[in-house]
Amino acid sequence: MGEGSLERGALYLVATPIGNLGDLSPRAVEVLRAVDWIAAEDTRHTRGLLARFGVRTPLFSAHAHNESARAEEVAGRLTAGETGALVVDAGSPGVSDPGERVVRAAIAAGRPVYAVPGPSAVIAALSVSGLSTAAFTFAGFLPVKAGAREARLRLLLTRPETLVGYEAPHRVRDTLALLTRLAPGRPLAACRELTKLHEEVLRGDAAAVLARVTAERERGEWVLVIAGASGAGEAPAAEDAPPATSTAAAGAEREGGDAARARFIADQVASGAGEEEARQRAAFVLGPERPPRKGSKRT
Repeated sequence: MGEGSLERGALYLVATPIGNLGDLSPRAVEVLRAVDWIAAEDTRHTRGLLARFGVRTPLFSAHAHNESARAEEVAGRLTAGETGALVVDAGSPGVSDPGERVVRAAIAAGRPVYAVPGPSAVIAALSVSGLSTAAFTFAGFLPVKAGAREARLRLLLTRPETLVGYEAPHRVRDTLALLTRLAPGRPLAACRELTKLHEEVLRGDAAAVLARVTAERERGEWVLVIAGASGAGEAPAAEDAPPATSTAAAGAEREGGDAARARFIADQVASGAGEEEARQRAAFVLGPERPPRKGSKRT
């Protein structure tokens, strides 16, 4: 693919601004003008962005609720020789946003997929956090249910590398309170409204940051950057933190994890997700499902 030209039948994943519209790159604008169509998470939102840059390329939606059907449609269009772009409301498609299924369908159809990189809330938060950036784990959004959120955090807080996760405005104080209990004294940076007018980074441990998150500050999407455990085996502090496990205790812990996974999947199905999609979400939130122990039977 030569500079300034697009490959026919290819899909371009175009990163869009996470706040400041001036962060849309010249290459991104060029691609969005040159493709035959743009598949967007929210066509109303994207139409406003395109108008700012004088882009008049046709739009259609590809969001969480229609992504399966759109994935097949996109693959068919690409196979027919059309060239398209995929965008989400902010950041890169497929990263804690719709897009994974579209990309997989394009690859399965043998079509080339290219990234047009740009703004990233993860990288922006890491860079201003003041914490180690040598290695990090991106955890995406934590689970909505309190029990599942605590289970996920307990696991993540044992990791030695820096942790990065997203949190919704109405849950950030609950999550900071949980971190205060599970990892007291652990340094973190809570980043709000990155690249926007009211951008703010609150640094300290979870208790100190929580004390500064007023109702006014609660507004806006948050990125939490949390220092890694001081050692690979360090467990999160809590009054009810599990002790070092014997083989029998480990088995009990596994059974509890399996029960939590089953409840999570059931909740997702009840909210409208398909069985396979629910299992994929569980793997993303709770980690990969471990194989059954020898001698055990999975029902």
